[in-house]
Amino acid sequence: MTQSRNIFLIGPMGAGKTTIGRLLAKALGVSFVDSDKEIEQRTGVSIPMIFEYEGEAGFRKRETEVLGDLTLKESIVLATGGGAVLAEENRAYLRQRGFVVYLQCAVDKQLERTHKDSNRPLLKTENPRARLEELLRIRAPIYRALSNFTIDTGIYSSRSAVRQILRAYNRVQKSTSGHDEIHATSR
Repeated sequence: MTQSRNIFLIGPMGAGKTTIGRLLAKALGVSFVDSDKEIEQRTGVSIPMIFEYEGEAGFRKRETEVLGDLTLKESIVLATGGGAVLAEENRAYLRQRGFVVYLQCAVDKQLERTHKDSNRPLLKTENPRARLEELLRIRAPIYRALSNFTIDTGIYSSRSAVRQILRAYNRVQKSTSGHDEIHATSR
């Protein structure tokens, strides 16, 4: 991680990236950006519509373009889509341009938070639980390897998570090495 005022939030859908991202940005006095919302704004259509017409591959291509642009900004908190970490190019952008926080979340909590959300094309399946478990099995090792800090949002409230993230972020900003790995997964 280079010395940057950017914080990039990664993790599965329903982990709280948008909620925590907004609170973090407010606490830091910086802008908050949601990469999925940015994709929708640039294309003029919803994520489910992109999936319907271009498939996941088309969406991922757009996501990489948007992340390339957004991670170049200074002083932002960025909430990424759950699958943004799948592309090596995206991982490089995140790793090199900011402080990466993995918002860890159990599948039960994800289901609780996303079951009424119709804007989740990957959950349009007969068995959303099995789909979330499969996505987590594939993505969790990537999230862990990429992150500078991990926090379990099923254990901590959003405000408590923000306080912990800020403490870790401030420590890293003050450190001479520029890279610490800190994990807060229990009280």
